Amino acid sequence: MTPLFPIRLKKGVDDAVRGGAPWVYASDIIDSSQGLLYPHGSLVAIENAKGQAIGTGYYNSKSQISCRVLALGKEAVDEAFFTRRFERAMGLRDALVGVPYYRMVHSEADGLPGLLVDRFGDTLVVQVGTAGMELLQPLWLPALDALLKPTGIVLRNDVAARTLEGLAKSVSWLKGANAGLYEVVENGCVYFADLERGQKTGWFFDQRDNRKMIAEMSKGKTLVDVFSHSGGFGVIAAKMGARAVTMVDSSALALSLATKAAQRNDVANLCVTVQGDAFEVMDRLRQDGKRYEVVLADPPAFVKTKKDIAAGMRGYLKVARMAAGLVEPGGLLFVASCSHHAIRPAFNKAVLEGVAKARREAVLLKQTGAAGDHPKHPALPQNEYLKGILLKIA
Repeated sequence: MTPLFPIRLKKGVDDAVRGGAPWVYASDIIDSSQGLLYPHGSLVAIENAKGQAIGTGYYNSKSQISCRVLALGKEAVDEAFFTRRFERAMGLRDALVGVPYYRMVHSEADGLPGLLVDRFGDTLVVQVGTAGMELLQPLWLPALDALLKPTGIVLRNDVAARTLEGLAKSVSWLKGANAGLYEVVENGCVYFADLERGQKTGWFFDQRDNRKMIAEMSKGKTLVDVFSHSGGFGVIAAKMGARAVTMVDSSALALSLATKAAQRNDVANLCVTVQGDAFEVMDRLRQDGKRYEVVLADPPAFVKTKKDIAAGMRGYLKVARMAAGLVEPGGLLFVASCSHHAIRPAFNKAVLEGVAKARREAVLLKQTGAAGDHPKHPALPQNEYLKGILLKIA
């Protein structure tokens, strides 16, 4: 596909792009007014200040990120381009995970900005976040279909980020039809996901390693998982030897999937679920004198935009304060954040202040991030969105 028009970068910006920077802002372009004439997401030739071509990207004048880089040099952006990128991404995940249940494509980190692909065996969940990647669907969809030959592909284009690109939100099946619940095989456990109604793409593969870590540390112990979603932490902990597991969530759907997973893994006798507002449930458990040897709190994103940072940090502080009150002396507390705006130093500070306000003392055992199938682009600190902090509470 031939780029429709060139964009010329200001002096010095081309060095950053050639060095791997995947984003170009309007202020980086010598004259961005020409781009207003082209459809949002059009392919462009990226040039340096002298007019020499350095790569290919796509352009959207509606977006704060005017151009996203797809390829450097003379590599053509065609179906074969997407096949190569998909093969590389899948090879990495197959080596890391070993079973076909993982995030196969993680946007810029896999050289495919605006595209996420989660693999659930022979069914794929695809999320398109940019106008450029949406226009390129006639190229990447056949490549994806030919490589994996899935029985189903669901397009979960219901994320808020699409609005910023001038795109509508929707959920549709590109191939096959909804078969109800889908199995997720992870860490030797079988879970269940609702690919149409579940949060994000139906499952949070990014917590895979953290789930295993907590499960290994929970053998013979009692555990409460607040904001438990579909039982990712609780079920494996029970299966790996936790003495008793309590899962708390406000979603009846999520808890029904957690119960189903507990039954599927033969640990239903060790697991109980509590539906309700997390803060109200934690307060009630504290008043009832409940204490646990392991306490987890993995809330939804409190900091969705920069203007939410202050309020979000107060939210993490409150979560940590209330969760710390449920930990038995000498027990463990794990708190996570999935907000990229909640940078690690500020997140850690909020959690530790929350523990202190609960009049408990903490030792920091470990800081964690997303599993390896969610790689980080070295030029995008935003990729470090998932942060976990494991504390020993006195």
